[in-house]
Amino acid sequence: MARYTGPVCRLCRRFGEKLMLKGERCPSAKCPLEKRTTPPGGRSQRRGRNVISDRGLQLREKQKVRFSYGVLERQFRRFFAEAKKGPGTSGENLLILLERRLDNTVYRLGFADSRAQARQIVRHGHMIVNGRKTDIPSFLVKAGDTICWRDTSKKNEYYKRIAEEIEERTIPNWLSLDKEKMTGRVASLPTRDDIEAGFNEKAVVEFYAR
Repeated sequence: MARYTGPVCRLCRRFGEKLMLKGERCPSAKCPLEKRTTPPGGRSQRRGRNVISDRGLQLREKQKVRFSYGVLERQFRRFFAEAKKGPGTSGENLLILLERRLDNTVYRLGFADSRAQARQIVRHGHMIVNGRKTDIPSFLVKAGDTICWRDTSKKNEYYKRIAEEIEERTIPNWLSLDKEKMTGRVASLPTRDDIEAGFNEKAVVEFYAR
């Protein structure tokens, strides 16, 4: 299944909540969800059309998580298979694995306005992890890892803008950031409490259990 390339605001309207896919636009009054909360597409007049089955709710939740992190279906299945092998609950393990992705970590550090932008930054080779250039968005960070910008990347205008705005950005407890040097560090692995998004990971597990 290919990556979704359509208007991301339609996804927020589909799920009826903000998935923070548009960066700074999402918390502002410019967000389309502030003006139009109905799902995209025409309204059906068929009786029972809007009733969603349990299976449909599980699929909806799985898609919400997948679209939020910008992961392809095949990648998502691999992450779920890996989550099942670890100790603890599979749902929480899945979210923690997704949170540990390098593109998400770059986003959480405030180096990007959205995960999609962070994924592009990583792919273009702007990030250094533990002293080595890493251009794989799905790379999983671990406790003690350091993430910083390449010296050549510090010359572009985007980096200069982010460096000016970094003071206003907040980062989760599992990360630390030297705002002067623009260097992040993974202080510890994230926990379920560190993931503020309202995901129902139990529904995702139930979806794959069938």
